[in-house]
Amino acid sequence: MVGRIFRKMAKDWFLAGMIAAVALATLFPGFGATGGAMHAETVSDMGIFAVFLLHGLALSTQSLKQGMSRWKLHLLVQSLTFVAFPLLFIPFRAAFGGIIPEGLMLGFLYLCALPSTIQSSVAMTAIGKGNVPAAIFNATLSSLLGIALTPAIVGLVIDMEGAGGMSFGKSVVNIATMLFLPFVLGQVLRPVFGNLAARHKKCINAFDKLVILMLVYGSFCDSVKSGLWTNNGIEVIALTMGGAAVFLAMALFISSKVSKWLGFSMEDRITAIFCGSKKTLASGVPMARLLFGAHPALGMIVMPIMFYHQLQLFVCSIMAGRFADRFKAAESPMARPEASPAEMGEPALAVARARN
Repeated sequence: MVGRIFRKMAKDWFLAGMIAAVALATLFPGFGATGGAMHAETVSDMGIFAVFLLHGLALSTQSLKQGMSRWKLHLLVQSLTFVAFPLLFIPFRAAFGGIIPEGLMLGFLYLCALPSTIQSSVAMTAIGKGNVPAAIFNATLSSLLGIALTPAIVGLVIDMEGAGGMSFGKSVVNIATMLFLPFVLGQVLRPVFGNLAARHKKCINAFDKLVILMLVYGSFCDSVKSGLWTNNGIEVIALTMGGAAVFLAMALFISSKVSKWLGFSMEDRITAIFCGSKKTLASGVPMARLLFGAHPALGMIVMPIMFYHQLQLFVCSIMAGRFADRFKAAESPMARPEASPAEMGEPALAVARARN
């Protein structure tokens, strides 16, 4: 399994790009810092607006309508994202508050407050043979709710203005202007440019990732100039990786157990697990810049979501493959009425019963 993970890392140019962005920010922090030659403030705003305009163009409204009917599933996923996750931060801070630096702890709080991600939630649900329309609806709803709920959750714990960020009202207005407005504009323009966006989906995805890399670079430039590496050592990376792993393990465990306890079908359970445990890097980095733009530890604040993003992709891709294998094992014997319980096997029977 370890070798499989490293092979995925070797093929992932985006992961390599994030490492390169951090390295470049460490070597040349002045270029991308606030007030630097890159003009990061203006370029970042333009990139964020363009990314969410393209998201609006690419997202099918019909897919959202198909997934609206499973209200119990939607309620569970949104509760996991915006209630269970923030509540997990309370014991986490109590247990590790004396070990984790303040800026990094703020990053874990921000991780807990973020909405779910759209692309990987839907992709993993599709691979695992879950309820794809419901995944699309939930992930999109989560992104929209996050415009107001993410700054509200962070604001309940800290004074964002005192921490170098914006007030709650300004945060919501700023996020709505930079994220929600272009998304709605993209939906409005979809009848005209939707087919064009669909034909160039790979290019849009690549542009999305390039903008994130630019934002990561700019965020770390400001933090490096403020003493990110001089005031902290390699233990910061180790703490970030460990904390991200703890939150992902807890999220997967809770989403799996609660969806099973509620009696969901296997398809809906898969959707709940993947949508309820994911956190968005695509919206998380831009939103962090809007919320904490003046914070000296901005680079440290975005570190948890950077590590969590990669970890959730590795772990959930393995889980999605196993879910798909179970469905194949269940469907093959079910196609033969004469198949005995011994031939079907216990895992296949469990999946078959869940689906019925």
